[in-house]
Amino acid sequence: MGGMMDVMFRDERPTVRFGETFVASEGFKMLFREGMTLVEETAAYLDGPGRDESRLLARHAALTYASESMRLTTRLMQIASWLLVQRAVSEGELSLSEAAEEKTRVRLSAVEPNESAPVLVAELPLSLQALIGQSKRLHARILHLDQLISDDRPTPEPRVSPVFAQHDMLRVAFG
Repeated sequence: MGGMMDVMFRDERPTVRFGETFVASEGFKMLFREGMTLVEETAAYLDGPGRDESRLLARHAALTYASESMRLTTRLMQIASWLLVQRAVSEGELSLSEAAEEKTRVRLSAVEPNESAPVLVAELPLSLQALIGQSKRLHARILHLDQLISDDRPTPEPRVSPVFAQHDMLRVAFG
């Protein structure tokens, strides 16, 4: 049986951590601007045209408007908080471990309680519907990125296969 092939791959380079590289990337800067712009646009809408549009709605639609605008505001606050924590990491104000601690205070909720029925949301002003849709899509992207960053732990050293260890012991014993 000739020489044993080493089938273990050993890369001596340090592991590239997604969280560290992402928050320093141009992609994160674009995501940050997108999120903060959406926060500003939503605030301007809710304080201006949205307030006027809500007064024109029937009572049941006005209740849906109130609950959906609260959900929208909460979702955007979570997004803005997450983005600000990640920017603090990119600017060296927080380490990844400190950002992980902040995560316990800034909870990104995957599920929203008591979401309004789509038929009720369809009665809302189109501008509000568009903002809700944009915020949900951005929230889903951020949840995905947050999961990638959270999963970005150093990988353990490769373990030697028990089969190969036994094979090596037999080779040593029987020459």
